[in-house]
Amino acid sequence: MLKFSSTTALFLSAFGLTQCTPDPLTADDLHAFYETPPPPLEAPVSVFHIGHSLVSRDMPAMLQQMAGPDHSYESQLGWGTSMREHWEAPGKPLKGGDVENNHPRYREAHEAMDSGDYDVLVLTESVEIKDAIKYDHSWDYMARWIRKARAANPGIRIFFYESWHNINDEEGWFTRIDRDLALYWESEIMDRAMATEGAEVPVYLIPAGQVMARFLREVEARGGVDGVSGIEDLFSDAIHLNDLGYYLVALTHYAVIYGQNPKDAPRQLLRADGKTANAPSEAAAALMKQAVWDVVTSLPRTGVRP
Repeated sequence: MLKFSSTTALFLSAFGLTQCTPDPLTADDLHAFYETPPPPLEAPVSVFHIGHSLVSRDMPAMLQQMAGPDHSYESQLGWGTSMREHWEAPGKPLKGGDVENNHPRYREAHEAMDSGDYDVLVLTESVEIKDAIKYDHSWDYMARWIRKARAANPGIRIFFYESWHNINDEEGWFTRIDRDLALYWESEIMDRAMATEGAEVPVYLIPAGQVMARFLREVEARGGVDGVSGIEDLFSDAIHLNDLGYYLVALTHYAVIYGQNPKDAPRQLLRADGKTANAPSEAAAALMKQAVWDVVTSLPRTGVRP
């Protein structure tokens, strides 16, 4: 399975890399990984999130409420933090870590993975995704986290959370969502990481960016849905989500991690601080849930089938 490109092989010892850049997995390799969906996870499920402010404190809290009281979670977050920066912590403090991790759900990531306590590891990468690949060597650090997690718990399931771009991106937000999943998130990160010795296991995709695009296109086709008329209604600024946006992303996590249609997920939830989140209308929530299930069941890398 392991193939290395003679034209792209790089020794990047200055960045802690110890091997050549692997070619992405072949179509046959990918088919073997994703042909058979994994068995559903059995409760209780414990999840560890490694990421940044596009994970947020609120989204994992919403996910827990959707999944039920047996679901537990911890996280390590930063500001715009790459997988590489998480790997280098705590020796190098995470930017924004003192703020993002100032809560009871924080656990140091290396300690968490070495513990073997978790059924699920959810990784994401910093954006701009092209810069993360170029400067933070995303595939290598994904492979490192996979190997570390599986060394302590060989049965841990690994997920990769696809996020999104600035809504004012000069190339166009929808254009980049449509193009970048296969070009960057999958080919340059997932497929190279899974071609690395010791990390040859399926990494399942949480396609939040794809779900957001599907939902927003459905909203546009309907001329708006109660409470949502366009992309700005999911965002608190040009990159961060509001409660409605994080609700949609939590639904996507739930559908992929549990392999279940989120149609019965509660609509009214609490934020991580215990305050009541702004809930989507019944019509918006129903459309969100349908968009999640349509997307999740259409992409083999999620590991979810209808």
